[in-house]
Amino acid sequence: MTVIYKICRRNEWLAAEHHGEFRGSEADARDGFIHFSAAAQLGGTAAKHFAGATDLLLVAADAGALGEALKWETSRGGELFPHLYAALPLKAVRWTRPLADEVNGVRPMPGLSS
Repeated sequence: MTVIYKICRRNEWLAAEHHGEFRGSEADARDGFIHFSAAAQLGGTAAKHFAGATDLLLVAADAGALGEALKWETSRGGELFPHLYAALPLKAVRWTRPLADEVNGVRPMPGLSS
């Protein structure tokens, strides 16, 4: 099973729990898909898009459960990133965890075992 990851603000996730699906952030809505990262891409994603942000969650989703709405597309640095062209159903979520705040400009990433 391939696990992909979404960094989001806690209030965005609370809305997802209320609606039964994650509809994405403002940036996701602007771009027309929900941005995800592979495990090795998380540090760069956090540094580029969430520098200085607090009260974040890390969401792990089963890529296989997302079907054809999930596309791996070239993005930052020519790498393939997972993009979801639909809402994220909560049944595809394996877990959510708080994401630590930055320490001296570096955000520690949690262990990512399933």
